[in-house]
Amino acid sequence: MKVTANTAVTLRYKVSDAVTHKLIDEGRDPMVYLHGGYENTFPKIEAALDGQEVGFQTTLNLQPEDAFGARDESLVRTIPKSEFPPGVKVGGQLEGRNDRGEPQHFTVMKIKGPQVILDGNHPLAGKALKFSVTVTGVRAATEEEIAHRHVHGDHGHHH
Repeated sequence: MKVTANTAVTLRYKVSDAVTHKLIDEGRDPMVYLHGGYENTFPKIEAALDGQEVGFQTTLNLQPEDAFGARDESLVRTIPKSEFPPGVKVGGQLEGRNDRGEPQHFTVMKIKGPQVILDGNHPLAGKALKFSVTVTGVRAATEEEIAHRHVHGDHGHHH
């Protein structure tokens, strides 16, 4: 079966930094996504896989704007440490709100005395990435998956 709109595609993948070649994600678990413009993977990856079959392999270099976006320095915040519960640690993740009041994930980047520096950028924002992908499965998506705009079940979405 070919990768076309409304197919569930299973990929083995590896992601590395396109500049330093450092491995970022070795993809221990396969990725399953709904193909056809549902924004379940990056558009350039979807375009490269369109019309392909099981066994197809490719390596794509994605610029930041084609992956997790450019860094947005306005998402870096300095907050008084007194506003955090005890035990806040560098690398910790927390959810806050952005300037529009929408939920936003932040990573604790630095603790400087009474100040905590948070970054709301995706950890891979601003990085050019190299994706090595192999198509390991293609099947017709179910009506429910199409209605929900994502794959259900193993390695997909769980309720």
